Amino acid sequence: MAISKNIRGTLFAFLGGIGWGFSGACAQLLFRDYQLDPLWLSSIRMLCAGLVLVAFALIIRRKPLLQLWKSPRYMLWLLLFTVAGLAFCQITYLLAIEHSNAGTATVLQYIGPVMIVFFLCFKGHRKPTLKEVAAMVLVVSGTFLLATHGNPANMVLSPLGLFWGITSAFALMLYTLIPGGLMLRFGNIPVVASGLLLGGILLTLGLQSWTVDPHMELSGYVVMFVGLVFFGTILGFSFYFQAVSDIGAAKTSLIASIETVSATLFAVLWLGTSFSWIDIVGFIFIMATVFLLAKPTKTIEEIQEEQEAQENNEAADVFTQKVDEA
Repeated sequence: MAISKNIRGTLFAFLGGIGWGFSGACAQLLFRDYQLDPLWLSSIRMLCAGLVLVAFALIIRRKPLLQLWKSPRYMLWLLLFTVAGLAFCQITYLLAIEHSNAGTATVLQYIGPVMIVFFLCFKGHRKPTLKEVAAMVLVVSGTFLLATHGNPANMVLSPLGLFWGITSAFALMLYTLIPGGLMLRFGNIPVVASGLLLGGILLTLGLQSWTVDPHMELSGYVVMFVGLVFFGTILGFSFYFQAVSDIGAAKTSLIASIETVSATLFAVLWLGTSFSWIDIVGFIFIMATVFLLAKPTKTIEEIQEEQEAQENNEAADVFTQKVDEA
């Protein structure tokens, strides 16, 4: 019996979130045991994942992928998305993990959706709604609890951990907003696959990553390539965007927020990271905003169908006008 799109999308969103959470714990282990450079790790992660996902896109989305790479105009937008979106997001997230832990860094990154809402309010010259104000209060309160445990005179979270966590949330906002037009035109997988590959190439060349000896044991390479690259990036992104196509962005993002629980559980059960009850309260405050701001959205296929219908209607109108003129 065929699996319905709703079931498949829900399952893939869930698995994608778990994969992302697991990759955060893998990064924490690599920083703890091998003191890897986050920039070098980002270059390896993006290059390897980009190569695999571009090969995958050539199989399932060959035409839009090639159209994207052949268009100088859209390649400029892809470059902007790669540098200011993907690479910035990947690097700041890994820096946040290095200076805190996988669970805290992942939760702080979820401040990003609230930043998006208030940016759109500013851009649209409108006042935030009551829900949006409540989300901001929850985010500020949750971040305050994580950073100080309720005592302003006592910084529990390192200043660098807090800085890179909030910066990664800002990067997530850019990562979400910049490629909107590209993704509607070429699809999610071609754009993200191309961005990962382009970002990996630029970082690898800039850092000369091939000259670095990470001094890792075999187990470290397994964690990096299997956990961080394969499960956390290749499968994580593939599952997530298939879910977006099946059940829409809003529902997918809600289910994929299991990433925070996943990252925290892996950090506690696998790496022995400890969290206090007040940390958990801060987590809950920040994650509550995901549900508070969630709005139903259309799937990619529905958007594409509407665009095709609109294009057909416009073509029919032009034809009718020409017939009338004749």
